[in-house]
Amino acid sequence: VGRRRLQDSFRSRFFRMGVQAPRRLLELAGQSLLKNEALAIAALEELPMELFPPLFTAVFTGRHSNILKAMVQAWPFRCLPLGALMKEQQPHQETFQAALDGLDVLLAQEVRPRRWKLQVLDLRKKVHQDFWTVWSGTRAGICSFLEPEAVQPMRKRRKVDGLRVGPKPPSAPVEVLVDLCLKEGTPDASLAYVIKKVKQGRGLVHLCCKRLKIFAVPMQNIKNILKMVQLDSIQDLEVNCTWNLSTLGQFAPYLGQMGSLRRLLLSHIRMSSHTTPAKEEQGVSQFTSQFLSLHHLRELYLDSISFLKDRLDQFLRCLKTPLETLSITNCLLSELDLTRLSQCPNISQLKHLDLSGVTLSCISPESLQVLIERTSATLQDLDLDECGIMDSQFTAILPALGRCSQLTILSFSGNPISMAVLENLLRHTIGLSKLNHVLYPAPLETYEVDYGTLHLGRLAYLHARLKQMLQELGRPNMVWFSANPCPYCGDRTFYDPEPIPCPCYLPA
Repeated sequence: VGRRRLQDSFRSRFFRMGVQAPRRLLELAGQSLLKNEALAIAALEELPMELFPPLFTAVFTGRHSNILKAMVQAWPFRCLPLGALMKEQQPHQETFQAALDGLDVLLAQEVRPRRWKLQVLDLRKKVHQDFWTVWSGTRAGICSFLEPEAVQPMRKRRKVDGLRVGPKPPSAPVEVLVDLCLKEGTPDASLAYVIKKVKQGRGLVHLCCKRLKIFAVPMQNIKNILKMVQLDSIQDLEVNCTWNLSTLGQFAPYLGQMGSLRRLLLSHIRMSSHTTPAKEEQGVSQFTSQFLSLHHLRELYLDSISFLKDRLDQFLRCLKTPLETLSITNCLLSELDLTRLSQCPNISQLKHLDLSGVTLSCISPESLQVLIERTSATLQDLDLDECGIMDSQFTAILPALGRCSQLTILSFSGNPISMAVLENLLRHTIGLSKLNHVLYPAPLETYEVDYGTLHLGRLAYLHARLKQMLQELGRPNMVWFSANPCPYCGDRTFYDPEPIPCPCYLPA
């Protein structure tokens, strides 16, 4: 009886304070409650939902494992953003495991707790940053996270970053949401424990991943993890591996199951010298055919892909939706590739086009001109760095550039362009009201004989001349600056108009 009275006393104290209590009083009440573990667990059944986040934070920080397990089971919101709290608190591994154990206990119960609402355990550290700080005791901050009926006189359902409370069928699985980065080194103890729980979850725990990065990891390890992941949850995939075509073929079936994928980056895929042409063609077809299943793909990045020459069309034919970003960098392309690219129906809505490091010096400018014209209504960012484009080719695309009404950034450093062509470019683009940054190469006239040493005095003079033209033509705020590789380390050195020294120039 005495314990019941004490428990009722705590409950009534919390209810009296409600959401309008000063933050310090809430903290003191929480500290008082945590002094009695059994009482704290018993009080969760009637604890006002707005007090769960501050109390959970205190429990998590104080490593009260048993209370933490109970709070996970009684969590009154649709989503528990544990990852954001872990980023701030740097938790002990046992504390993290206690939270997952609470989920395990919850799912094992035939009769779920009355207040059970949890659908998503979010372990990502870069989302829901404001959830744990918004509970400052002010009604305005708290109301956005409550059930509509819990805060009067609100009449409409409100939703904040996926954290709205809602009904949940008892048999539905709980999603554990992570961002995965697979790389060599010490195994991630937290990830290993999550996977263990997924295996033990009898289908009631779904491991979901919106962002997946893969570095140099044995393919078998990748397969073992991907078998545990709901592949249709992946929206952003980066593959930064020195794979050959055969290894890429092993990965292809997994890619085809990522139906929600919006962004794909593929880097450093090479062909084996022992692969026959027939096997090579089979491997390329096996991989590109997976794009037929990617109905939401909007961003495609292909970097250092050795088999792309004369095969770009195989990628383009399998695209199911218009792209917003296309980046093909440090690859060999043929004139046929560029022609097919300019004819592709799925590039008409491009906002970002990056062809840096693709040698275009031996390709006629007509295909590039058509490509820019096809995207002129939507293109915002164009990168042609280190393409080997010379005066005649650049002059040919100037009219098309002048029609890119949405262009905001133009970059073409590292190309052998003369001052006369730069001035011509300025005149063609001066009417583009949204163009505010142009990154250009040091003109040929700023070098000593035969494209040798850069003459900084000449560069400063020509840069000042371009600035004067901008002033005279009414665009003084348009930023033109130059960049060229550092002769020592290869990194860019910027000039505006004086050089911004590369770190290798600076004294130790």
